[in-house]
Amino acid sequence: MRKLVLISFCLLSVSQFANAALFDDKEARQQIVDLQQKTDAQNQSIQATLEALKKSQQALEQRIFSVENVIKSQGLMDLLSQIDRLNGELSKLKGDLELAQHSIDVSQQRQKDLYADTDGRLRKLETGNGAAVPAQENKEQAAQSPATPPTSSAEANAESKAYDSAQALFKDGKYKDAFDAFDKFLQVYSNSKLVPNAQYALGFSQFSLKNYKAAIATQQKLIAQFPDHPKVPESIFNIANSQIQLSDIEGAKKTLRDLITQFPTSDLIPNAKRRLAVLESIKK
Repeated sequence: MRKLVLISFCLLSVSQFANAALFDDKEARQQIVDLQQKTDAQNQSIQATLEALKKSQQALEQRIFSVENVIKSQGLMDLLSQIDRLNGELSKLKGDLELAQHSIDVSQQRQKDLYADTDGRLRKLETGNGAAVPAQENKEQAAQSPATPPTSSAEANAESKAYDSAQALFKDGKYKDAFDAFDKFLQVYSNSKLVPNAQYALGFSQFSLKNYKAAIATQQKLIAQFPDHPKVPESIFNIANSQIQLSDIEGAKKTLRDLITQFPTSDLIPNAKRRLAVLESIKK
């Protein structure tokens, strides 16, 4: 009987221990499952955040790429070229006005010379001596009068004709011929009042011929020689456009800033500001 009771007690203890162990094992397993679920949830949240960041990065990169494509696209370059051509037309009109003024100055000088000569002859006739020795006076006057005025007039006419010819080629878009004509003009008439205009047109012709480095050098020469000339703002603007074509964006931005600072009242400033804003929107 004792043995039976002892056996029963042992079996009961083992059963209780097994139940307790089983319960502890289930609780531990449940905690593991809960922890795994929390970990999975956190991983999913982190993954979602990473995906969102990647999408934001991709969107930003796409926007930057789009802006760069717009800047470098042929369409914008064509638009810039059209603007440059319009500015060139405006420059040509200004050049024509300056040439017309130059022609007027030459005509006025010739009229003054003619008036002075006529007045001198009339004064001599009024003294009564002119009729007695007209031939001798004519010889003396011819000997005393310098040959410079007629020569100057002839040179002025040749100078105007040479500039007009080069300008006509420039207007017709024959930039190679215009370049040659302006280059020759600068060599022959290096002291002409039209040298700054010819120098600018020479640089713009080089730009139109896609010889951008040479265009920059030509415009820089104009700026150095004639820093106060009205063509200087246009030369600086042409330099900036050449730098854009050479993909020197930083250089172009600096040139445009210098233009805006040095010539705030120039007609080119609105265009310069718009172009600078476009360039500054490009990210490195």
